[in-house]
Amino acid sequence: MSDSKVQPTLIERVQAVAENLTATEQRLISELLKAPHAVAIGTSSEFAARLGVHEATTSRLARKLGFSSYSEFRDELRREFLKVADPAERISATLSDAMTHGFLPLLVASELAALEAMTDHVTDAKILEAAEKLDRSRVFIHGHGNAEALAVLMERRLRRLGIDSHPLTGSRRDLAEQMLTLSGDDALLVFAFRRQPPDYARLMDVAAEVGASTVVIAGTVGASLTPRPQVLLSAPRAGMPDSFQTLTVPMTICNAINLALAARRGGEALSKLDRLGDLIARFEKGPAR
Repeated sequence: MSDSKVQPTLIERVQAVAENLTATEQRLISELLKAPHAVAIGTSSEFAARLGVHEATTSRLARKLGFSSYSEFRDELRREFLKVADPAERISATLSDAMTHGFLPLLVASELAALEAMTDHVTDAKILEAAEKLDRSRVFIHGHGNAEALAVLMERRLRRLGIDSHPLTGSRRDLAEQMLTLSGDDALLVFAFRRQPPDYARLMDVAAEVGASTVVIAGTVGASLTPRPQVLLSAPRAGMPDSFQTLTVPMTICNAINLALAARRGGEALSKLDRLGDLIARFEKGPAR
């Protein structure tokens, strides 16, 4: 391949072969996305040791992703993830200090590291692309487990922009009923963190059948999701390996999408917010007559 051609990113390579990844390979991908800098500067055996698998497993994964050798795979990781003024280096001293000062300082330092590293995984172009896909009259939103909190957040934020947002909750029978009216004019937004949500494939299949836009906000499992969404925004939710997983990173992605949507919708969005302010004032103004 000539140098003039745009090389696929790691996420794009994983998405292309996601259906053929073994469970162990999916775990390796998740581990890689948790600590891409460490894997990029380490050896094949060190990468394998992170999950206690044989070194040959990492070499097979590299070939499956389209690289001729693990060395070529590692070179690509270094090109994609190792930059001057690396965020992990800038905050390493803070993390060391936090270990001796208590839980809150450690958590704050870890969150800062995760937020700083987020742009290694999610670009502003992807935020704009997601906003374009969600700029519809109706958006259907699904969040499983801890992601339910972000689904509620996005439901409220989208409604404030004048978008009719529909939460997808309950049993599979409930989901089927709620998806009944999904059409090609709508969008589906799904959250996926530790593993692929149980009903993910069914929701995506229905969206594909009717031609609805699909956007997924995910943790390190994102690249392994099948079917693949039209837009994937995937980033680790912790600033250091094995640390506490929080919602700060995906919430920041949500907020960025909302800002991009507000910019896209312009005066229409502002008029809805003005109307909301008037309604809030009316409802909070003493008891109803």
